[in-house]
Amino acid sequence: MIGLGAMMAATGSASAQHLVTSQKLDWETATQLATDAVRNCAKQGWSVTAAVVDPSGHEQVIIKGDTVPLQSLSVSYRKAYTAFSYGQAFNKDTTSALIEAKLSGPANGALNTVPEVLFIPGGVTLRKADRTVIGGIGVSGAPGGDKDEACALAAVKKWQSTFH
Repeated sequence: MIGLGAMMAATGSASAQHLVTSQKLDWETATQLATDAVRNCAKQGWSVTAAVVDPSGHEQVIIKGDTVPLQSLSVSYRKAYTAFSYGQAFNKDTTSALIEAKLSGPANGALNTVPEVLFIPGGVTLRKADRTVIGGIGVSGAPGGDKDEACALAAVKKWQSTFH
C-alpha cells in the first residue's frame, strides 16, 4: 500500500492537490429548513414529510408530519435527490422546472428507471448565492406536487441567505 506522501512524491509534486472538498448545510440549518417546509404545509392543513439531501445525495435530515402516509418518506427523499442531482446537471431549481424543460429523459423514460429518481413536483435544488449546488429538499404528502413544492420553496426562500 502506498501512503499519501509516497503518492505525492511519485507524482513529482508535493504541492499537488489531490483532495476534493464540498460544502453542505450544517445539521441544524438542514433541520430548520425541513421543519419550516413541514410547517408551511401544516398551516395549509397538509401533513407532509420533508427530506434534505447533502452534496453526496444522501439523506441529511427527514422531518415527518404526524399523519403522513408511509410512501411520503421515500417520495420526499426521491424528490430531494432528483432536485439535487438533475438540478445540478441541468441548471434547474425545482423538479417542476426539470419537468417543464422536458428533462425527465428520452421518450422511453430511461431516466425514470434510475434508482431514487422521481420526476414529480415537490423538489427544490439548494444553492449558494453563486449558484453552487449544496443539496436538495423534497416535500411529499400535500394534495399535489405543486403544493409540496410551494412549501419547500417558501422554506428555501427563508433560509437561502444563510447558505454561504
